[in-house]
Amino acid sequence: MQTIFQVNADDLDQNFLESLKTLFKHKEIEIAVYERGETEYLGRSPANRERLLQIIRDIEENRNLVTPDQEQFQ
Repeated sequence: MQTIFQVNADDLDQNFLESLKTLFKHKEIEIAVYERGETEYLGRSPANRERLLQIIRDIEENRNLVTPDQEQFQ
């Protein structure tokens, strides 16, 4: 069985550890910890990743830009 937990480090407590122990009782487990980027999930889908890369190219080439009426923000 494989499970991925995405939590803030501040939320790790004894209850979290106990839930791991219950879920994987009598099993050897591997724990890998890495810092997750806030928007990393956006690039997981190949289609979404390509769309985001196209948007970046459009911005760099000053293409397909929409500028809202600035008066509404004043």
